[in-house]
Amino acid sequence: MVNYICFSKPFKLNIKELSSKIGIDRDTLYQFMHYLDQANVISLFRQVAKNDNIFLKPDKIYLHNTNLNYSYCDTQEIGTIRESFFANQLSLKHKLAISKQGDFLVDGKYTVEIGGANKSFKQIADIENSFVVADDIEVGFGNKIPLFLFGFLY
Repeated sequence: MVNYICFSKPFKLNIKELSSKIGIDRDTLYQFMHYLDQANVISLFRQVAKNDNIFLKPDKIYLHNTNLNYSYCDTQEIGTIRESFFANQLSLKHKLAISKQGDFLVDGKYTVEIGGANKSFKQIADIENSFVVADDIEVGFGNKIPLFLFGFLY
């Protein structure tokens, strides 16, 4: 399962495909994901409307931190690394969910879109309390915040 996550862009889970690739049934896969999440090997995220039932499909799944990406994966997808870093740094003290627009909804209030230095506000333009968290910038401006600053929260 970890290998499958490695080769995906910010991972959206296909339960049927994953369970057939690793040769286990759906319920067992959900239990494995729950245990790996509890052991901080992976991080599971759902949209706000969903609850934490382990038998509900998560909307996105990441390796728990970027060190695991570099340890387990032959190649790294930069978008996955950025989102994994952000999720890892905030999830200790904040409630994260997948946003309908943007990448994450933080504490049910702040919509966050994550990207590189040229990431625009186009995807989250009309949303109140929305921010772009950008990699490869040193100084933020307005609602654009450098990604590295979230490393100070942990």
